[in-house]
Amino acid sequence: MLGFLNIDKPVGMTSHDVVAVIRRGTHIKKVGHAGTLDPLATGILIVCVDKATRLSEFVMAHTKTYEADIHLGIETDTYDVEGSITRTDERPISRQQFEVALMGFVGDIQQIPPMYSAIKQDGKKLYDLARQGQTVDRPARPVTIYTLELLNWSFPHAHVRVVCTAGTYIRSLAYDIGQGLGVGAHLANLRRTQSGNFDLANAVPLDTLREAMAAGDWERYLLSPEVALADLPRVNLSVEQSQMVQQGRFLALDCQGAVVRAYDSDGLLIALLEPYDSLWKPMKVLV
Repeated sequence: MLGFLNIDKPVGMTSHDVVAVIRRGTHIKKVGHAGTLDPLATGILIVCVDKATRLSEFVMAHTKTYEADIHLGIETDTYDVEGSITRTDERPISRQQFEVALMGFVGDIQQIPPMYSAIKQDGKKLYDLARQGQTVDRPARPVTIYTLELLNWSFPHAHVRVVCTAGTYIRSLAYDIGQGLGVGAHLANLRRTQSGNFDLANAVPLDTLREAMAAGDWERYLLSPEVALADLPRVNLSVEQSQMVQQGRFLALDCQGAVVRAYDSDGLLIALLEPYDSLWKPMKVLV
């Protein structure tokens, strides 16, 4: 078993909740998600099934696209609608002011993660410290915002589209935009619409998947690794070369790239290879 489920996650569930549903429904123990979504958020959650868990890093590294509702004039301790209000400011902001503020966040920026996040600092998760009433200094992290555009304006609400690198916190982005405007803001709603080559067009609602798991035909929603790895170069191996890869031996190949997909003579993906001096080293063996 080697593939991905592109789940349209419903609101109110953690990413771990979704994984637990799929483990129970498929009776497969090795299941994991690639890229966490907060309970507040909906949309694309990529779930790796069985051997595909070994490929999660390649899914998580891809560019993400979100649609977000930002509520101006109210700050919360979690930077989203589920937190406690820490500040309010009723001063009006114009559409032009908001769009100018957005321009300052496009490109390579430094972002401070929210206290209510799963990032560990000194061995402790930030949200555990936050629930104990503690606030600690968090080092800023580099992220890239490729696109940040206003889709709809109805003050104090703004609906925006964000295309960004993995690891970007949209909650922090909403907070920082509010700080830049001087009135504060929080994230009121969030939907992930694309993650790498996965989008809503090939996503399955969790309730639909539950029905398929109960009926025993859920595998029709399993997506090939090629969807996640399509950007990597492909190399076809001979029978002898395939055996060498499965034995962990290095190959002399005429190909280029930081990582390449290796297929056996039957056209099955058997490994990912990485360069090692003038040879190619098995990085992930999938058989």
